[in-house]
Order: sequence, then C-alpha cells, then structure tokens
Amino acid sequence: MARGGVNKAVVQTARMAILARGEYPSIDAVRIEMGNTGSKTTIHRYLKELDESDQRQAAAGEHLDDELTDLISRLARRLQDQAREPLELEQARHRLQENQWQEQLSALTQTLEQLQLNYDVQAAALAQESEQLHTTRSMLQTEQTRNAGLSQACSDHELRLADKEAQVRSLEDKHQHARDALEHFRNAAREQREQEQRRHEGQLQQIQMELRQAQQSALVRQDEITQLHRDNERLLMESRNAAKEARKLEAQLDKGAKREELLQGRLSTLEGERTLLQERLRVAQQETESLKLSSKEQRASKRALELRLLEAENELAQLAEKPASPRADKPDPSTPR
Repeated sequence: MARGGVNKAVVQTARMAILARGEYPSIDAVRIEMGNTGSKTTIHRYLKELDESDQRQAAAGEHLDDELTDLISRLARRLQDQAREPLELEQARHRLQENQWQEQLSALTQTLEQLQLNYDVQAAALAQESEQLHTTRSMLQTEQTRNAGLSQACSDHELRLADKEAQVRSLEDKHQHARDALEHFRNAAREQREQEQRRHEGQLQQIQMELRQAQQSALVRQDEITQLHRDNERLLMESRNAAKEARKLEAQLDKGAKREELLQGRLSTLEGERTLLQERLRVAQQETESLKLSSKEQRASKRALELRLLEAENELAQLAEKPASPRADKPDPSTPR
C-alpha cells in the first residue's frame, strides 16, 4: 500500500525529471527522487502504467513494428516477473518470522503465567508462615507471662518458707529454754534434797527439838514442791505442745519442699518449652527471610520477562508496520539506460 502523498502524478513528475537528466528511471532512482518515500511495489506499478502509456503513444505516433511491440511486452513481463519473485520471497520470509515470533510470544506468555502461579503460591505460603509466626509470638508472650507469675509465686513461697523456718527456730529455742529450766529445777531440787539429808544427819538431835518447826517447814516445803510439780507439769504440757507444733511445722515444711520441687520441675519444663519456642521462632524467621528473598527473585524474574515480552511485542509491531521491500530490479543488459 502506498504511503500518503504518493500517487501516479508524483511518480510521473519524478520520472520526467530523471529522463530530463538523461538517466534511466529505475524504481530506486524514482524513489530517491521523491525523497525516499513510497512503496517500491506502488512505484513499479505506476512506472509500468507510464511505460505502457508511453508505448501506446509511441505506437500511435510512430507506428512501431508489431515485433518491436511484442519484444517490449515480453521484456516488461520478464521484468515484472523478476520483480515479483523477490517480493514473494520476502513476504514468505516475513510470514515465517512472524509465526516464529508468535510462537515465542506464546511460550513467554505461558512462562509468565507459570511464574505468576508460583509467585501466588509463594505469597500464600509466606502469609501462612507470617500467621504462624504471629501465633508463636503470642504463645511465647503468654508463656513468658506465666513464667513471670510462677517466678513471683516461687519468691513468695520462699519468703513464707523463711518465715516458717524462723517460727520453727523460735519454737525450738523456747523448747530448749523450757528443758533447760526443767533441768535446772531438777538439779536444784536434787541439791536441795542432798543438803537436807546432810543437814538431817548432822542435826539429828536438833530435829526432835525442832519437830514442830520442821513440820511447819515441811508443810511449806510441801506446798512449794506441789507448786513446783504443777509448774513442771505445765512446762511439760507446753513442751509437748511445742513439739506438736514443731512436728506440724516440719510437715508443712516437707509439703512446701515437695511443692517447691514440683514448681522447680514445672519451671524447668517451661524453660524447655520456652527454648523450643524460641528455636521455632528463629527457624520461622529464617524461613520468612528465605521466602522474602525468593519472592524478590521471582519479582525480578517477572520484571525481566515482562521487559522481554514488551521487546518482543515492539519488534512484532515494527515487523508488522515495516512494508514489504522487494530487491532492486536488476536491469536487463539489453535494456537501454
């Protein structure tokens, strides 16, 4: 198809200018004369029509011989056939190249769709890993809160245990004081009885004279002994009660120790779980970083394929817009220039 502005009159003007210079009006010469515009096929068609017109005018004006007219006609057909052959070859090559580009475009489109599918799968996996990471972090925060509560409970239990131990030591001190007092009383009573016996042996004669006074003294002593026995019984009762309280405290202390061991075991378990959760968190972060890197590589590959696809589309568009340019006609040696 001829471009805008190229018509038979323009081709005729260029042909006449070339003939006026004494040159042969070939297709390339006429196209150069027109400023390298117009399709060679259109120029060839117009030149053929102008040649035929000139031939008709020459036949009417000069009455050329029929053999010369037939020779010119054969030469014109031969030139036309020679010009048509490279044009058909170029058109076939263009169609083959266009089919190849279409196949490459289809392959690139399929590759792009596969990469887009892989990218969507990777994005879904990344979103799932992010959700699991958020859940793991929530669990870790909950376990840390529980661990802090258990640590506080252990500290409170240790304080209460220290108070109980102080109470037990205080009761033991009281019990020791009571036993010391009882032992002191027994020693004092034994020493007093020994002194009484020695005094009785040494003052046997005086006892009869001081019998009444001794009886009175004995009554007083009896009252004192009775009071001492009562004090002794009271101290024994307090000692028994203190021993019971000590046994109770020891039992509570054993229970506290067992509970402390349970809490220590639970704390060790929680420490192991926390370590495991931290390791899972680290592995999840590494997998997240790997998925992000893979996603970046996928996006870079996608952009490269898009650029290649755009380049292929531009080349196809250029090939589609490029006119079919046949080879320059080779003039016949017998044709005058």
